[in-house]
Amino acid sequence: MKNYNIRGENIEVTPAIREHVEKKISKLERYFTETPNANVHVNLKVYNDKNAKVEVTIPMKELVLRAEERNQDLYAAVDLIIDKLERQIRKHKTKVNRKFREKGEPQDYFAILSDNAPAEEQDDDLQVVRTKQFELKPMDEEEAVLQMNLLGHSFFIYTDAASDSTNIVYKRKDGKYGLIETT
Repeated sequence: MKNYNIRGENIEVTPAIREHVEKKISKLERYFTETPNANVHVNLKVYNDKNAKVEVTIPMKELVLRAEERNQDLYAAVDLIIDKLERQIRKHKTKVNRKFREKGEPQDYFAILSDNAPAEEQDDDLQVVRTKQFELKPMDEEEAVLQMNLLGHSFFIYTDAASDSTNIVYKRKDGKYGLIETT
């Protein structure tokens, strides 16, 4: 992971911050047999309440690692991000290994992950425990948000009345709403 793109909003990215971020993220290289040539995108934000938010995105050929963390201490947020990214790598390795054991195919597909990377033993949080089916009703995004709030859900899937496409509205962590439009 060689190319670092570290940006700061309401904060100057000092050499000390840059060095800390690069040092911590470079520890992820132990999970790979060869160092992937990936661009590491890091966004650092500091809000008026002095909370820091760190977002890290590492797009690679086989997977995209992405995590974000808020904390009062910027350095602590970076440390917590690394823990999240390591968990993602272990879960992905477990999922890939299970798929290959079931299909009986060679494991060369994901040789980028090192064998000394510990696999995540418990993968219960990926198990589907309930399935629902419902009819998508045509409506606009405002009505979809109202329906979502009436149901007490954090997202709502609907058919957009104007475009006839399937869209998703969701409640963001900041209390506002987001819209995902399908193409």
